[in-house]
Amino acid sequence: MAKRALPEVNAGSMADIAFLLLIFFLVTTTIEKDKGILRRLPELTEVQTPIHERNIMEIIINAENEIWAEGEIIPMDELTDMAIAFIDNGGITTTSSEFYCAYCKGDHNKLSSDHPKKAVISISTNRAATYKTFIAVQDQLSTAYNILRNTMSQELYDFEFTTVKASFRDGTFTGNEEKTKAAIKHIQELYPLHISEAETKKTF
Repeated sequence: MAKRALPEVNAGSMADIAFLLLIFFLVTTTIEKDKGILRRLPELTEVQTPIHERNIMEIIINAENEIWAEGEIIPMDELTDMAIAFIDNGGITTTSSEFYCAYCKGDHNKLSSDHPKKAVISISTNRAATYKTFIAVQDQLSTAYNILRNTMSQELYDFEFTTVKASFRDGTFTGNEEKTKAAIKHIQELYPLHISEAETKKTF
């Protein structure tokens, strides 16, 4: 009696099918991005021209992760207030001067920064310092600028700068986009972010 032939599955095209499925899943699947730093670091402004010493706030992170600012070691949580006082100082009190700051609410100390547009924060970091400390310093400085910008935007436009800017970034803003973007630009011009990791040249 002849043996009955068993049916065979043609597997010749299995590799092609697997390849097409792989392409399909790669195209249609959303791949989660790894999250590290959950905030955007400030843009760094490299200062090329010499700046008067009073318009530079020097911050040094040493090998022991200590914060030196204005020649002394300070706690991390004092850095924001110190930066605000420096940026918003308004050291030129002569109203006829082109660098007079009519909106500054600082102490108008002639030994500190003349104007927010002239104030530069210079950061130097020892190679032995931790990345965590560096990010914490950047965070404190960002907070200082955000506080100043929020205060001014509330005063001039009755909205919070950081909240509105975040709504633009997230695509949730509702309102007059053109007018609000112009207001945001104006606030940024009043308090431009001048943070430098480059060597800053001083004049005395």
